[in-house]
Amino acid sequence: MASYKQLTAQLEKLHKEVAAAREKEIAQAIADIKQKIAEYDLTAEELGFANNTRTVARKAASVARYRNPKTGETWSGRGRSPAWLAGKNRDRYLIEV
Repeated sequence: MASYKQLTAQLEKLHKEVAAAREKEIAQAIADIKQKIAEYDLTAEELGFANNTRTVARKAASVARYRNPKTGETWSGRGRSPAWLAGKNRDRYLIEV
């Protein structure tokens, strides 16, 4: 029966062989893909890479509707109302457009 040190050495050797085989196969796959792209004159759009699907659609910033005349602080009217506006007539704080 092999010792622990012998088995770990074998495992290390296998890991190196796996990494080398993977690199070789990836290089071959990339070469094949590049050859097919050139052969068929494919574009990134045709391959589905033109539209970056990883980007997250962001909401447009809300336009300020209310302004505190003392501090200049604004509020869009969305979400929880600020303390400076609580219990007061909001019409007095409306921003004229």
